[in-house]
Amino acid sequence: MIETIKHRLDAYERLMRLDKPIGILLLLWPALWGLWLAAYAFPDLDNLLIFIVGVVVMRSFGCIVNDYADRGFDPHVERTRERPLATGEVSAYEAVMLSVFLLLLALLLVLQLNRLTVILAFIALPLAIVYPFLKRVFAFPQAWLGIAFGFSIPMAFAAQHGSLMTVAWVLMIANMFWAIAYDTEYAMVDREDDAKLGLKSSAILLGRYDVAGVMIAHALFLLVMLAVGYERQLGALYYVGLAAAAGLMGYQYRLIRGRGREDCFKAFLNNNWVGLAIFAGLALDLFLRVRMRWL
Repeated sequence: MIETIKHRLDAYERLMRLDKPIGILLLLWPALWGLWLAAYAFPDLDNLLIFIVGVVVMRSFGCIVNDYADRGFDPHVERTRERPLATGEVSAYEAVMLSVFLLLLALLLVLQLNRLTVILAFIALPLAIVYPFLKRVFAFPQAWLGIAFGFSIPMAFAAQHGSLMTVAWVLMIANMFWAIAYDTEYAMVDREDDAKLGLKSSAILLGRYDVAGVMIAHALFLLVMLAVGYERQLGALYYVGLAAAAGLMGYQYRLIRGRGREDCFKAFLNNNWVGLAIFAGLALDLFLRVRMRWL
């Protein structure tokens, strides 16, 4: 009995991708950028905790929706054929029930925040649900992913201020370019399988210009982040963080230019450090500014 329960919990963990936290981190960094910029210092602790838990919950929900949508395709893709829904280890009914539970948990979290944040959460939800189905009809689903992953940014500003600022939407656009870059790297891993199945992605759309497309998206991301720093009058440490991120993007170029599956996946994973570098520069810069005001 205990072994059966442990096996089910392990299957649910893998369905929610809790054993692979990269998606949580790529969703978390933009939320943290938004919270710190909105507060222009350390954000309210309640908001911080709600957003961290909310990121984990919504990323888990998104993975279930993605696997439910792709349950007919995943058994035919090398990287995804062992996923619990693809193997039948978890039933479609179980997946739906688990996703409903996660949605209720997310609702309980967001109801702790103000009215504007709740409204934005209900706008963000369909963005997350629609994304997995776009691969059938939309040639550039990575752009939609960037908006869905970046919607935590205006929510962070709303939670912190009860209102929105233009910079929140600009930061969301920056995140869209970043997501296009890293998810194209991810799509380069599955390109051959996706093409056989008739699915769409930026890697297929760009063809031999895929590497150039990734680097252009990275460059646009950095340019918008520079504009954000200028508009918010951020200091040197923020720009050091951006410089470190640019160095990491250069490393990613070295990985993806040969288009090998393993190297493209390494480049995708490396984006966690890009997000961390920018957050570290931002948080340290704002911390020192607050400290200087106290002295």
